[in-house]
Amino acid sequence: MYCWIEAPIPAALQKENCTVSTASDARFWDRTSRKYAAAAIADQAGYERTLERTRALLEPGDRILELGCGTGTTALRLAGAVQTYLATDISAEMISIAEEKQAAAPVPALVFRATTVEALGPQVGPFNAVLGFNYLHLVRDLPGTLSRIHALLAAEGLFISKTPCVGEMNPLIRLALLPAMRAIGKAPYVSVFRAAGLRQKIDAASFDILAVENHSTKDKGRRPYIVARKR
Repeated sequence: MYCWIEAPIPAALQKENCTVSTASDARFWDRTSRKYAAAAIADQAGYERTLERTRALLEPGDRILELGCGTGTTALRLAGAVQTYLATDISAEMISIAEEKQAAAPVPALVFRATTVEALGPQVGPFNAVLGFNYLHLVRDLPGTLSRIHALLAAEGLFISKTPCVGEMNPLIRLALLPAMRAIGKAPYVSVFRAAGLRQKIDAASFDILAVENHSTKDKGRRPYIVARKR
């Protein structure tokens, strides 16, 4: 995962800082993986709508990449409808839980891997679609991540995302509660942006936005579902 660096820093130190940040993120999700797996989906109706809409965009011959797959719930629901499905997450513990689920109910097209989008070489692609659900707000360099997604997509491939826009949430949460929880290790790194800013970043990364939808039943559109096509 790339780091956002404001001042000139030697390349070796930049690489070291990025590695430390990525390792810290992975440790947080490793620690919380079992609790995450046991938690109920907060908005089941909204989640089902997202699955239905996404499934309609995929073709049987497609090669799919999912980023930030967590414990594999979405991958296991979608992978049976496509040719290949690579589901990835920064947390090895999350992937371990996903593989336990896969062993209990195998889906031949599905492979789980503990990795980041930055670590994926071009040989794994191209993909017809890249999925990122509850993912983009957790990356440290949004433009860099979008650039890597763009590079891994086939011509006119789709990037499908659903992202909490923390910049539109209660100021007390984003300005006080979230930083305090991060300080004591109870919350992960989170980027703060608004929906309009997210759309601008996706457009700037050479994507054409085809649809922006609200699938939520609880948060008044602060978690936009965006379908974008590679230019």
